[in-house]
Amino acid sequence: MSRARTARRIAAGAAYGGGGIGLIGVAAVGVVVAELQFAKRTVGTGLPDPPRADGLYGSEFGGPERSPGPLRLAMLGDSTAAGLGVRRARQTPGALLASGLAAVAERPVELRNVALSGAMSDDLDRQTGLLLQDDIPPPDVAVIMIGANDVTRRMPPTQSVRLLTAAVRRLRLAGAEVVVGTCPDLGTIEPVYQPLRWVARRVSRQLAAAQTIGVIALGGRTVSMGDLLGPEFAANPREMFGPDSYHPSAEGYATAAMAVLPTVCAALGVWPESDRLDHTRDEDILPVAKAASAAAGEAGTEVTAARAPWALLKHRRRRRVPSRPEIGQPAEHEEHEEGPAGGSAPDGGGPKRPSSHAKAGDLDGTGR
Repeated sequence: MSRARTARRIAAGAAYGGGGIGLIGVAAVGVVVAELQFAKRTVGTGLPDPPRADGLYGSEFGGPERSPGPLRLAMLGDSTAAGLGVRRARQTPGALLASGLAAVAERPVELRNVALSGAMSDDLDRQTGLLLQDDIPPPDVAVIMIGANDVTRRMPPTQSVRLLTAAVRRLRLAGAEVVVGTCPDLGTIEPVYQPLRWVARRVSRQLAAAQTIGVIALGGRTVSMGDLLGPEFAANPREMFGPDSYHPSAEGYATAAMAVLPTVCAALGVWPESDRLDHTRDEDILPVAKAASAAAGEAGTEVTAARAPWALLKHRRRRRVPSRPEIGQPAEHEEHEEGPAGGSAPDGGGPKRPSSHAKAGDLDGTGR
């Protein structure tokens, strides 16, 4: 069965309350579970909790005379969204995205990260609830990175997609744009061996495609995490992966943020590229299921809705983010590099911190 057809069945089962759809043969389950348990013992161990990066970024763009106020960016999902594996707040994907968005939009960005290491899609309801409390303005844009733990813990894919789309629906009804970084290709992780590697790749890509179908139906956008953004990770695994060879390093998170940032900016209408197709970069308009399947096989690909039942398959240029000299300058004292410029916890606790977010210009790459 083709990936597009399988993804369509999963998404339909999620939408209409169908049961779980098995993606691997029953005969393979025993050996896969054994390999999976071995792999899980080697990843994510001994890592400290990810640093908190909540707060205000790009404060130099604000001021009493500047209007409108800060853009509100929310991060939801699992350890990848939380930034597990890095030591400084400015190295987390949320901080990198907030810094880059502030530079592109030339507006301050208020970041709130509710992602939880180890989370599965069934935690998204709790995370969404934290963002949509009555006394807190909803985010302007929410970035969700989820799916890897659903695969490793064998959550039925229909359930996984149903839980994700429920969260997307709540955020969209609250007025937020939503960008989902789909399930990464777990077949590329070094601690994962055959036959699990082949199975993990197949299952994670099918889940990513089904996630895309569900998200696009609700007016969200997706970016394929694929093989953790492919060529860079394949060529430099020691630099791009952290100590557990599973979670990204600081360089790896910067590469991931570089791919997601253009879509976040485009969702808010501040990216300099339009949604018109560029055929020189193999962009196309396809039926949603085919677009979702194609994106799952090519990391960094954006899928956004067109007129039903079509979707745009885009490869946005990952160019250097415009910046001013003062944006993202390193803090004067290394010990204060745990938070954003003027950032604090959502409840106002904690000291004010000097500017320490990553340089917007660091989100650079060869692009297409």
